[in-house]
Amino acid sequence: NIKQQRFAFTLHWRLTKSVRQGQFPITQNVTVVEGTSANMTCRVDYNDNTSLQWSNPAQQTLFFGDKKALRDHRIELVRASSQELTIRINDISLSDEGQYTCSLFTMPVKTTKAFLTVLGVPGRPEITGFTKPAMEGDIITLTCTTTGSKPAARIQWLRNDKEVQGTTHVNATGKSFTVRSTLQFEVDRWDDGVAYTCSVEHESLPNPYMTTEVLEVHYVPHLEIKHSLIIPQEGQYLKLECVSTGNPIPDLVLWSKDGGELPDIERMIVEGKELTITTLNKTDNGTYRCEASNHLGTSTAEYILFVYDPNALGQHGPDHALIGGVVAVVVFITLCLIIVLGRYLARHKGTYLTHEAKGAEDAPDADTAIINAEGNHMHAEEKKEYFI
Repeated sequence: NIKQQRFAFTLHWRLTKSVRQGQFPITQNVTVVEGTSANMTCRVDYNDNTSLQWSNPAQQTLFFGDKKALRDHRIELVRASSQELTIRINDISLSDEGQYTCSLFTMPVKTTKAFLTVLGVPGRPEITGFTKPAMEGDIITLTCTTTGSKPAARIQWLRNDKEVQGTTHVNATGKSFTVRSTLQFEVDRWDDGVAYTCSVEHESLPNPYMTTEVLEVHYVPHLEIKHSLIIPQEGQYLKLECVSTGNPIPDLVLWSKDGGELPDIERMIVEGKELTITTLNKTDNGTYRCEASNHLGTSTAEYILFVYDPNALGQHGPDHALIGGVVAVVVFITLCLIIVLGRYLARHKGTYLTHEAKGAEDAPDADTAIINAEGNHMHAEEKKEYFI
């Protein structure tokens, strides 16, 4: 009947569509590192004994089914069946990169593309520009170079494991890249012995490539005198050490006193960089100088020696205490005097008159003036003053 015919037609259409879809080849893009191997796989879910074929980017057939078509010893068959064709390309180079095609020879032919990406491994970095030795004050330019990377590698500079910024330049050489990074700076003595490292990072590397160079800097000596006593006293011994930094390190240290030779070589013993003065006394007072040189120049350092009398040092503390006590007593007495004087002035305030009374100007004598003054008649006798 009509319903059964429609059902059969629908089922046939669906099966035909499923078969057609299953016959479409399936591939995947592949990324490998230069020098390794790449497997290229093409599959179909359904195949009615139709052949599969792999072609390279130049459209040259590599394998048709299990038959090798291109004479290239690097290419070999891994698996060939009605549903899969897998080949392997060994010793991959950058020239192998490109779009590969898998074809299923139906009518019409069905094709699928797969892109093979080849990562170019960067060469180990090389550092140039080191001058051994460098002189303090020189301006040097270090250059780190790596070649053959794809894509371009990344360069990082480290100064004793701390990152410093360089200037990077990238140049294309065929399918690969040459990367250079420069680092320019003025050299000082603190750069002596510093390790400069160029680190190269890339997708093809499990760990960065690193190259390290140690900078050597020559500079004038710097001297400092260290002494064994804080307060040198008579009878003690004193050790002076001339500590020098410089490159090259000066071998010889010269000691002098007050611009001349050491006066007492029996008590003043020189051993290398050290000067030891035994049994100190007042005659040892003065300025001691050490001097050292290398091929870049000469430097000096000085130490002024003053030898103290131990007996005077013993009395030094009580003298301060005595002075402090005297000052305290003087301050106390001064405060007492100020208080007594203040009370005395407050108690006698207004006792004496400083102005002459009215009406006394014309009196013939002092007694009459007092008696005639206004407001003072009642106490005239109390305010008399007698002159002999």
